[in-house]
Amino acid sequence: MTNTYYLLALLIVSIGFIIWITAYKKVNAFFALLLAALGVGALSGLPLAEIVTVLKTGFGHTMEKIGLLIIFGTTLGVILERTGATISMANAILRRVKEENAPVAIALTGFIIGIPIFCDSGFIILSGLNHSLVKKSHHRMPVMAAALATSLYAVHCLVPPHPGITAAVGTANGDLGLVMLWGLGLAIPAAIVGYFWSVGRGKHIEHAYLQPKAETETEEFKKLPSAGLSFLPVILPIALIALKSVMLLLVNGAAVQEQVVWQILSFVGEPVIALAIGIITSFSLIQPEFKKNISPWLTDGVDKAGMILAIIAAGGMFGEMLQATGMGKNLGNLLSGLSLGIFFPFLIATIIKTAQGSSTVAVITAASLVTPLLPDLGLQTPTALTLAILSMGAGSMLISHANDAYFWVISRFSNLETAATLKVYSVASIFMGITVQLLIWGVTWFTT
Repeated sequence: MTNTYYLLALLIVSIGFIIWITAYKKVNAFFALLLAALGVGALSGLPLAEIVTVLKTGFGHTMEKIGLLIIFGTTLGVILERTGATISMANAILRRVKEENAPVAIALTGFIIGIPIFCDSGFIILSGLNHSLVKKSHHRMPVMAAALATSLYAVHCLVPPHPGITAAVGTANGDLGLVMLWGLGLAIPAAIVGYFWSVGRGKHIEHAYLQPKAETETEEFKKLPSAGLSFLPVILPIALIALKSVMLLLVNGAAVQEQVVWQILSFVGEPVIALAIGIITSFSLIQPEFKKNISPWLTDGVDKAGMILAIIAAGGMFGEMLQATGMGKNLGNLLSGLSLGIFFPFLIATIIKTAQGSSTVAVITAASLVTPLLPDLGLQTPTALTLAILSMGAGSMLISHANDAYFWVISRFSNLETAATLKVYSVASIFMGITVQLLIWGVTWFTT
């Protein structure tokens, strides 16, 4: 038990160290995360050789999951920015909503887009549009970034076909339709709570938005592309990814999946391929006199992705190191003897999420730990089982911080300081998860 408490203290100290060294000492986040990962590994007693292996594994796994997404998403954003497409999209949105409602518009967009695609993919795709809305509407970036991030996050943690909650349904033998229906219903108040915290707290964050130096001359934007054509490279990847997700839910059987049409839809619906198609589509936005800039713009996209990739991969190393210590499992065992009812799956997922960073891993791991205990917890009826699964989803929301790759996607694609992202987005993730869990707890009074 002493070991468990020691690991918990180590987690708290490591997070505090990251905040202190990045926010106050202004050390680059990559090296801050690397130092934190090394410190956790050494102080937890891992063999030195294993520490190196864990660092490499965490770096590699993160690159495998989102490396190409970051490069393609950044490149698409550069092209949309340089062609004036993001300004055209922002103008179109602001013509339909009042300027003060721009955060509502981006939050609604994120919620809808977040249903079929990963939160990090959605944020990357929409980051260019978000930057333009900040410039056009004069809202602070902490507000706009967190409003978009929390709406995407709410759906990602609670609604199938997102992988974590979907896998939990399979592990616990739940009803996918019920989880999807209840999940959508609970994602709405979660997104609302995230939105109001984003607006209320974000507007008070000073000097947090590191405005990038303008790279495009105003003369290039004298003739903007049409709004419809500007939205196409953004909407098309989302539509392709959504189509694949829907097909996965509807199609059963190996015979169907061997058909050529299915294989093509599955291929183009992969987020990496869908984004590549979006890049190709964006070439239609380039005016004839700027065709010569295609190669430099592609190079700029890759260059811009470099530092983002490094920081996100360092977050992966930190998360992998925490996982290698067995922190989540040990803390889960600490709670296993307590009679907590519907709060037990929530707390298990919360601990695992906070310890290792991935919402998907948190839900999947919690499901494997909690499922055998559901009868003892009185959560074996269809409705109670659905609520228990969603309770794990609620737990996987908090706390999103420095060991979560999505945290660094938000921070770096929005040019936000680490401290600002923690104050707005990370705190919002706490309120979102607690809100959903309290609603689930309230429902159990009437249904169980």
